Amino acid sequence: MHDRWLSSHWLRTAALAAGLCLPLLAAAFAIAGPLGLAAAAALAAGCALTIFLFSERTVLTALRARAVGEVERPDLYGMVRELSTSARLPVPRVYISPARQPNVLAVGRSCRRVSLCCTEGLLRSLTTAELRAVLAHELAHVSRREIVVSSWAAGFAAVLSLARLRPLAALALRVTAPTSREYGADASGALMTGDPMALASALRKIDVCAASLPLPPSGSLAASGHLMIAHPFPDDGYGRLFLTHPPTRERVRRLEALAGYPR
Repeated sequence: MHDRWLSSHWLRTAALAAGLCLPLLAAAFAIAGPLGLAAAAALAAGCALTIFLFSERTVLTALRARAVGEVERPDLYGMVRELSTSARLPVPRVYISPARQPNVLAVGRSCRRVSLCCTEGLLRSLTTAELRAVLAHELAHVSRREIVVSSWAAGFAAVLSLARLRPLAALALRVTAPTSREYGADASGALMTGDPMALASALRKIDVCAASLPLPPSGSLAASGHLMIAHPFPDDGYGRLFLTHPPTRERVRRLEALAGYPR
């Protein structure tokens, strides 16, 4: 089931990229023939590669994140290492953002090159079990091989947002980051820790705090929201335009069902 979903995810992204490139390629062919077409194709491929290479840095810069090591945060680093080992993943680099809103994301060019970023608000708001649960959720995105497409989409949407094409950036994220991916990461992360209710509790806390401490949906930050565990922007205006997460209530309901919680 997941392999079919992953194939669909890649196909949707490829279709979006092709749809946006076709007008450029057609115009180049009409103006300069095969030579113009080749030049335009090379330009498009170069832009796609540049976006891919710099997407991780773009996201971390938007969050003003800084790298932390094991000496500075042994508790956090130890938890990330233990979960990564359990999931048979390389240990990601750990970053902390000064944002007061509790949130967390994973971004990277491959499963072997991942950065895990927690906000200060997250580290202050959650219990140890809840923090472990949300870290497992993010590592589940990595183990499910969703990280490459999601990270490229962040870089691509950042370019569109900076060009003041926010509706097009939002459309790109809705195509490349369907809400169903969060349900899958919730379930996989909960199975990784064996504690679905800890993730459910964390999602409730994050949802309430994110509503009272929303992040501004502007520039590169607007393009990073789909990578976070919960919608970080206001629920109106441009914030709603970048909504890529399913309702928290439904996510909690599914986690309760996974835990066998009585209804």
